[in-house]
Amino acid sequence: MKTKPFLELADVKAIAAAAEAEALKNNWAVTIAISDDAGNLLWLQRLDGAAALSSHIAPAKAHTAAMGRRESKVYEDIINGGRSAFLTAPAVQGLLEGGVPIVKDGQVIGAVGVSGVKSNEDAQIAKAGIAALGL
Repeated sequence: MKTKPFLELADVKAIAAAAEAEALKNNWAVTIAISDDAGNLLWLQRLDGAAALSSHIAPAKAHTAAMGRRESKVYEDIINGGRSAFLTAPAVQGLLEGGVPIVKDGQVIGAVGVSGVKSNEDAQIAKAGIAALGL
């Protein structure tokens, strides 16, 4: 049987703090969501001024990145490329850029989803959070 690393609360707090710092540095009002490898929500943080809808979109992006084991942008690109049938895939939400998996030793151990600014900026914040782990 294989063993696999997992996110601990200290990891989640480090990711959240780094993501928040990136958002605040750029004056971006966003919601930051962190999930485990199964897409279950571990952390949700809505910064001052973030739209209420972002508190639904960010966890969906994290869920999609964790369950799909890839950035949520991949799915956005598939749909924008004309494969609209992908919208019918079960249990897939947050098909927008801004969900980024957390990978350690080749294993997805969670994901970060961010919503509130341009999609590429959401992804920038998510990646800044993940970088705090030094993976």
